[in-house]
Amino acid sequence: MKALIPAAGLGSRFLPVTRVIPKEMLPIGAKPALELIVEEAKAAGAEEIVIVISPGKELIREYFKDDPSISFELQTEQKGLGHAVFCAAERFRDEKECVLVLLGDALVSGCQASSEMVAMSKANNGAGVIGLERVPEEMVSRYGIVKLDDSDSKAPQITDIVEKPSVEEAPSDMAVAGRYLLDPQIFKLLADQKTGYGGEIQLTDAIRRLLEKKKVLGYVYPGKRHDIGNPKGYFKTLEAMNVNG
Repeated sequence: MKALIPAAGLGSRFLPVTRVIPKEMLPIGAKPALELIVEEAKAAGAEEIVIVISPGKELIREYFKDDPSISFELQTEQKGLGHAVFCAAERFRDEKECVLVLLGDALVSGCQASSEMVAMSKANNGAGVIGLERVPEEMVSRYGIVKLDDSDSKAPQITDIVEKPSVEEAPSDMAVAGRYLLDPQIFKLLADQKTGYGGEIQLTDAIRRLLEKKKVLGYVYPGKRHDIGNPKGYFKTLEAMNVNG
């Protein structure tokens, strides 16, 4: 299995520190957050990992230079998550199995999220899986929100997905939470994906098209997703993961 970690965001909410240190390299205890995400991918069975970085994030490449399982692709323009994922498309051109995508600014505690998603996929004929968490109604406009057919409680199927909907438009309160296991067809869909919310190429929009072709299940975390992409979320993460200092 191969994994993809988008880590090309500018980290503007962490300025000025991100002029020098990528937000993904901020420490969680003695390790950078990104190393914890790499470890999660490997624990789930990923033998090759592609990290997408942007200019100015060479510290990430330097940190992982001695790990032969990790390679890099460059996103030179900030065109959204979907574009960041597509920047690595050539690396997955001949891939047959689902690709594990782990966002570089999200950690999950309280469960082995990626490993459990892979197990769910294997138990369901290699179906795609997206990690989910329930969010308060007033927060649905911050996330990709899915509609679930939960007639099979052990393997609920995602039937729709919308990027940052209003409360009135949201199909549920189930939010996409930083982990995806996606059929490699997603790269072909991203190749001609039109811009969406915020004028960016949204991964959510390509997944919505993927749902017409492939079965994608929802895995509701028994643990907790942590957003380390902003100072408030980062310090909450340190507290939740019992990191001192």
